[in-house]
Amino acid sequence: MTAYLDPRSGRTWPLDAPRWCGDDRAPLLLTDLPGIGREDIATGLRSLWRYAAALPFLPAAPISMGEGCTPLVEMALGGGTALLKCEWFMPTGSFKDRGASVMLSLLREQGVRAVLEDSSGNGGAAIAAYAAAGGMQASIFVPASTSPAKTVQSRAAGASITLVPGSRQDCAEAAEREAERIFYASHNWHPFFLQGTKTLAYELWEDLGFRAPDNVIIPCGAGSNVLGCAIGFGELLRAGQIAKRPRLFAAQPANCGPIARAALGLPPAPARPTIAEGTAIAEPLRLPECLAALRESEGGAVLLSEEEIAEAALTLARRGVYVEPTCAQAAAAFGKLLAAGRIAPGETSVVVLTGTGLKATPRYAEMLGVAL
Repeated sequence: MTAYLDPRSGRTWPLDAPRWCGDDRAPLLLTDLPGIGREDIATGLRSLWRYAAALPFLPAAPISMGEGCTPLVEMALGGGTALLKCEWFMPTGSFKDRGASVMLSLLREQGVRAVLEDSSGNGGAAIAAYAAAGGMQASIFVPASTSPAKTVQSRAAGASITLVPGSRQDCAEAAEREAERIFYASHNWHPFFLQGTKTLAYELWEDLGFRAPDNVIIPCGAGSNVLGCAIGFGELLRAGQIAKRPRLFAAQPANCGPIARAALGLPPAPARPTIAEGTAIAEPLRLPECLAALRESEGGAVLLSEEEIAEAALTLARRGVYVEPTCAQAAAAFGKLLAAGRIAPGETSVVVLTGTGLKATPRYAEMLGVAL
């Protein structure tokens, strides 16, 4: 039977009672699932729920707004050819809809009706929207310094917003304390969220005619897409559907890239502001698990300067692809990996683009020297 798993101690807990962490506040995963084959895909569904057979259990009424089934677009880029996985084609404009849809569907099936999240960005917007779609109550904690514009999307969905004095870490700690009163459905903590992001791996497999790509380059903050791909491709390998895992590469800003620095054998460095703000996670919760995922795939990591990230964002925009600078760094990383010979031009390389540029209009205005 599938169970909650503390990967660091090996301890497990049954799934029948909702939980977001181990007894000692350790982050959890799930025990290994067997994976599915192409005959298990619900081909009549145009959403990530076509892969529902790969989930730990099936909710009676999934909360879905058509998330998933995003375009895969071939483009000449960085001296080679990449396949752009356009994850911003989601109801709230970011890849986090995958995790929100699955996590809240499974939690509602377990009896949870009100949830707490701490995020001023895409995570909060996704949880707020899917809670609204599922008739659930959502409370979102954000740092008090957050621009009011960043919480409008969550407020519009009916979520209650609590402004927490202090840093982003202070906000997270306040949310953990509040978890005594309302269920903490954190996109960073809950293993069900990763069950949603793993559908990216299944979708790429289907996109490519039921084969795995050679490389997947992923913008990385807390690592939910890195871990989701590791879980999903691991299941496909276990099910005998692919011959080997694709190499996973994490793209992070040099100003705040703890996962990439550790993967590259570099010492930790103080976090500094970055235009890739969606990946500016100074203390990622699942650092050991992310490093293991990169290592087991024989992939790695790339650190990017602010100039490289800005150039990649503008280059994509001038090709018609308007995405957040946060995810444009995956395109920059693709070019650097090619130039360094770490990936080859003839390989099938996927660049994951996670969020719409409409959420980063002030950043683009700065880069273009335009006054708002």
